[in-house]
Amino acid sequence: MTLTEKIAADLISAMKSGDKVALEAIRAAKTAFLLARSEKGQEALTSEEELKVIRKLVKQRRESAEIYKQNNRPELAEKETAEADILEKYLPAMIGEAELEKILKEIIARIGAKTPADMGKVMGLATKELAGRADGKEISAKVRQLLG
Repeated sequence: MTLTEKIAADLISAMKSGDKVALEAIRAAKTAFLLARSEKGQEALTSEEELKVIRKLVKQRRESAEIYKQNNRPELAEKETAEADILEKYLPAMIGEAELEKILKEIIARIGAKTPADMGKVMGLATKELAGRADGKEISAKVRQLLG
């Protein structure tokens, strides 16, 4: 079952259960998939493209929630956070800090990076290898720590 099919099935379940927050989040994902397919002129998205769309939606909702919190709108922040949590269920599990450090140490050793000036080389390879399994900010902070 592809992610698009799973979302379509979950959309029906959310409609039947009357879960408005889940319904809005899942509808947004379905719409984003349709837009991505039409932009690319494809019949279907690859699983990697589907995950990229979901990540983008989660990131948008997290950023919106932060803005709402800063502007003293907790009810809107809660709604955005709840939608982000629902959408995150479709993403693969993120790796832990210990595993992230282990993988980054291997990459640093492979490249032969020694100083913070080598951070760009490490980040380029690390973001490709850890795509979808770790947040870019976490990767950057850990690389800076390991090289600094």
